[in-house]
Amino acid sequence: MLVDTGANVTLLRTDLAQKLKEQLIYTAPSISLKTATDEKTEIRGKLDASLECGSRKFHHRIYVADITDPCILGLDFPQKFNFTVDLEKNEIRTGGEEIPLFSASVQHSKSCSVLAKKRTIIPARSECLIQGVPEVPGQFRYAVTDFPSQASQKGLLVAATLVDMEMEAIPVRVLNLNNKPKILDKGDVIATCEPVVDIVARPPEFSGAQHLPSTLENFQILNEEQRTAVRKLLNEFQNLFSTCDADVGRCNMTQHRINTGDHPPIKQYPRRLPLARKEEADHLVKEMVDNGIIEESSGPWASPIVLVKKKDGSTRFCVD
Repeated sequence: MLVDTGANVTLLRTDLAQKLKEQLIYTAPSISLKTATDEKTEIRGKLDASLECGSRKFHHRIYVADITDPCILGLDFPQKFNFTVDLEKNEIRTGGEEIPLFSASVQHSKSCSVLAKKRTIIPARSECLIQGVPEVPGQFRYAVTDFPSQASQKGLLVAATLVDMEMEAIPVRVLNLNNKPKILDKGDVIATCEPVVDIVARPPEFSGAQHLPSTLENFQILNEEQRTAVRKLLNEFQNLFSTCDADVGRCNMTQHRINTGDHPPIKQYPRRLPLARKEEADHLVKEMVDNGIIEESSGPWASPIVLVKKKDGSTRFCVD
């Protein structure tokens, strides 16, 4: 969290706000903030959240915007709760409690820039896996890639990824949101890396006993050497494969909005379903909610559902 007394309000990055349990209140797109560089940043919404500072919790209004830092603690927070910011001692105080801060220069010294290994052109509205090299090799072994701070990289998103800094080339996934191609020259900063102190949990290993046999059955024409190569490939990219019907995956690197303009909301009433079909529909809805495919919402737009029988006898859940 960045403590910025130059910011009038407290801000939270959009992707993090969507993960919180607090109710996010979306605001009109006409509301915007002016940054220190005189650029306008659109406010996506606001929420009332509990912030833990030291040993106490504070209930505060937070605005959601597309910012680089995860969270910016603005001047409104210390003014509301009578905090004292002591830059000389590098701490904030409230109710007799002293909470240490880390200066921006100390934080930056722990990070490392990742440079483009070669010249790359990212097509408009596309993503590329770019090879990078650490600006200062040997600082730490493992790190997490994040957005670069350089303003020249405006319009690019970098996927947060755990990387091994001792690799010959560091893979950095970059998304170009612009409508024009983006050129990254050799040596350009494409990401920053924050060191990983400890890996407390590892992703589950790709289970060869459960997944590989059924996959390799389709490759009977391959010899043993080729089957070994396929097995190695599947293990290397195990996170790209679905493990069950509910494991559909999701991209959270960008947001999609449907602009309905001034068209009045269309609200269609639900069609009546037989009791047996209603229980099936409730089961399918619960299954999609539990798997994070859909979420509960309340709004003026509504369409009825249609249950369609597939060839294998299962049901396809559709919206008309």
